[in-house]
Amino acid sequence: MEDNRWGILYCPRKGIKSKRKRWERLQRELDLHGVHYDMVQSENTDSVERLVTMLIRNGYKTIIVVGGDAALNDAANCLMHEERKVRESVALGLVPNGSLNDFARFWGFDDDNDAQTVEWLTKHRTRRVDLGCIRYHDKNGMPQHRYFLNCVNIGTTADIMNLRQQTRRILWSRTLSFISSVILKIFHRKDYKMRLLVNSETVDRRIMTVCVGNARGYGQTPSAVPYNGMLDLTVVYDPKLMQLFSGLWLLISGRFLNHRSVHPYRTRELVVEEARHALVGIDGRLIPTPSGAYTITVEQEVINFLIPE
Repeated sequence: MEDNRWGILYCPRKGIKSKRKRWERLQRELDLHGVHYDMVQSENTDSVERLVTMLIRNGYKTIIVVGGDAALNDAANCLMHEERKVRESVALGLVPNGSLNDFARFWGFDDDNDAQTVEWLTKHRTRRVDLGCIRYHDKNGMPQHRYFLNCVNIGTTADIMNLRQQTRRILWSRTLSFISSVILKIFHRKDYKMRLLVNSETVDRRIMTVCVGNARGYGQTPSAVPYNGMLDLTVVYDPKLMQLFSGLWLLISGRFLNHRSVHPYRTRELVVEEARHALVGIDGRLIPTPSGAYTITVEQEVINFLIPE
């Protein structure tokens, strides 16, 4: 495979009828910029890792994911399954086409500006970025691990992700499903008995939600960057009802860390000794709830990512 040929994985958005038109708009920009590429399209979320692995094994040195945070997460995990020599020879890029696209927005990629995105990608400016890693045991006691680019959510935020997936099947709208999920959680909020070990400190109390961010974490870790070898951690204790509304405003306005119920940390490792019944989400997608204690760490500068000029 020639080094300048891209392997493109197109992941259509769920529920979007004009999937072909979306690809045609991007295709026009690729052709205008003289990009040589081969495209494969995912049928569902389960096919993403298989297709990315196929692109890697066929020798593509530039792999572009047209998708959201979850699809990019799958691609990063595929790269981490390869030998270091193979992984370091591949550059991973992104055209945002998901529900939230938080990692893309961290770098300044615009969901609606394919021309700018393609122009930036053709410059082939790479940066080695960090990955977080969660290591846990499944319900059968088998050790598992999963890498993440953006964040891990434990508790209420993961609940909202779960509700959002369920309500979207009914409402067929990303925005409506998100808003309805947040409202439901505001009026049926719950906290969880957790025990966390972070920076030689033990946090042992009832907690509403935890976000471990390698990047912005959907606004919950706004100071995190995926290139300093550290993870940002926010622990949110159970706020009063009116504090929840003020917290949502601070989240939207980028001042989430100013809320009185939010307690921030910066660390290389978090040990979750206990988090009873708390769901866990990684880059916007739920994983099976871990059994027993689990650990979240960071691996510094392990994949090449295409960034803007």
